[in-house]
Amino acid sequence: MRHKDNEKHRKIIAAATKVFAKKGFYKAKISDIAREAGVADGTIYIYFSHKDDILISLFEEKMKEVLDNMERQTSLETDPFAKIVRFAFLHLKLIEDNKDMAEIIQVELRQSDKFMKDYHNEKFAQYLDLIGDIIQEGKDKGLIREDIIPGIAKRAFFGALDEMSRFWVLSKRRTYDVETAARQISSYFINGIKT
Repeated sequence: MRHKDNEKHRKIIAAATKVFAKKGFYKAKISDIAREAGVADGTIYIYFSHKDDILISLFEEKMKEVLDNMERQTSLETDPFAKIVRFAFLHLKLIEDNKDMAEIIQVELRQSDKFMKDYHNEKFAQYLDLIGDIIQEGKDKGLIREDIIPGIAKRAFFGALDEMSRFWVLSKRRTYDVETAARQISSYFINGIKT
């Protein structure tokens, strides 16, 4: 990545979000993104080295925003179980409210070799650690079983939310609302780990 915090940079990211969601990452061309952003093709290369660079930048910017919001929102709760429920609701609500971005994260991002193999995903690791910290807090308060390993539990919880998100992105009709899905997933998880 080259330039940051620039109006054109933001326009390119917004355009890429639309183009990747509509055409798919592999079918999308730099010229499609430039056209959507209202800039010349060459302008894209002032800000990004290649298409994967745009995809990763898009993900990093969104993840920072999501992580900051999740930390702020879960800190409003004092009970670790209430934090788990809130985390689930906010995660699924984000998918519902940001359909284009959800499709990119659930489908397109996972098809990028550069992202999957070469990219050290620090923000996502912090997102998972937030779940792990909630679980550890519950253990410290004697609410969660001693044998529960936060590093495994955080991935199991995220995995359930991620699968629900993937299902919503790929299906034409949604059978469950966000609140029901968040409550159910949280309930299964909490009942499995509480003392």
